[in-house]
Amino acid sequence: MPSAHSTEELIRMPHKVKLLVVWLIVGFVIYAIVTSPDQAAGVLRGVWNVIAQGFASLGTFFSTLLA
Repeated sequence: MPSAHSTEELIRMPHKVKLLVVWLIVGFVIYAIVTSPDQAAGVLRGVWNVIAQGFASLGTFFSTLLA
């Protein structure tokens, strides 16, 4: 289990390290889309469905709460 000290150090990463991590993630996403666009589209569709269902569930919750 990481200590609070190591978590603080991770949060305060130098700007260049954060920039490198962002570029690595962007590069991986582009690589994944180029090498298998059908699978990437399926993943994106699945993520969208989860988000949409979450908002629909919140709407149902508040509608029921206020009814």
